[in-house]
Amino acid sequence: MLSELGERRILTQLLKPRYADIVGFGDDSAVLGVPLPDRAGGDLVATTDSCPTPLVTVLGETDLFYTGWLLVTVNLSDLAAAGASPLGLVVNYTLPGKMTVDEFERLLDGVNACAGQHGTRVVGGDLRDGDKMQLSATAVGQCLRDRRLSRVGAKAGDRLLLIGQAGFLWAWALLVAEKATLPAAARQYVRDRAFRPVAELTAGRLLAESGAARAAMDVSDGLYATVRTLCEANDLGVRMDGEIQLDPAVESVCEQSGIRPFDLAQTWGDWNLVTAVPASQVAAVSAALSAEGIAVREIGVLVAPEEGYVVTGSGGEQPWHGVAQERFSSNSWHGGELDRLLSELNRTAG
Repeated sequence: MLSELGERRILTQLLKPRYADIVGFGDDSAVLGVPLPDRAGGDLVATTDSCPTPLVTVLGETDLFYTGWLLVTVNLSDLAAAGASPLGLVVNYTLPGKMTVDEFERLLDGVNACAGQHGTRVVGGDLRDGDKMQLSATAVGQCLRDRRLSRVGAKAGDRLLLIGQAGFLWAWALLVAEKATLPAAARQYVRDRAFRPVAELTAGRLLAESGAARAAMDVSDGLYATVRTLCEANDLGVRMDGEIQLDPAVESVCEQSGIRPFDLAQTWGDWNLVTAVPASQVAAVSAALSAEGIAVREIGVLVAPEEGYVVTGSGGEQPWHGVAQERFSSNSWHGGELDRLLSELNRTAG
């Protein structure tokens, strides 16, 4: 059974033998081809993703606007990891007949609002009826010529940069669970960031333009799963900085909840990017991203594979045993009660 393999073994044992010769196999986006010589731009790439049950739904939010927003974000984030600019989205809606017109309108509002904010639009799709709502989309983008970002190419000594704001989704979960409190303005700020995650398209484009990013991935399944996959793709280990600093509002939630900022940062749900950059290029890349108002943090260094995965901090160093949200396994997340999800977060901590 597939559940006995898990997503990673399905990829390596079943899919890789069939498709390993395809350019970019295993990357966040598939390579469709290179445009004709008389056309500007580089590789055309595409990605397709289903929309998971948004955690905000488990937290009591019923407005389908945010489900539509998430559907677009998860797909555009994969394009960001390739350094691509979006050309359009094709969406697929399987909807129950009992869904109201107003609910469908709100779903469409969320899709269009997110696409518009990221400089793209829906160009087609499919609509059908079914017993329950199932949503997926395909996003097509174009890279700069000879500048497509990939998971492969990182080297020992490269610094890992986390791009984007981390920890907001789970900070909101902790606020809802009354594990922490914030003033009204700060609470609303955390909510807005949690409900409307941003695909880091501008950052991906800047990384591609710089030529400094040796490898990049989108953080969709959590920081641990992402960094582990990046290391495996490049036969490397990692030394992570356990003293990561987050947004002050998120850090306040961490302090009140008894959770290290690092442990909140390594959760899933914020759709950041991770990139490997030579040490000599960190300052320049960070300055370019910061100039665009993009949050960037150095979070670790890639090392030889025999050094394994380690977290360093004021208490010394320890092996990094994060929790990966692996599909077709006991770690796969498909919704659930808030108490169980927070228990998983606490199990990840430390």
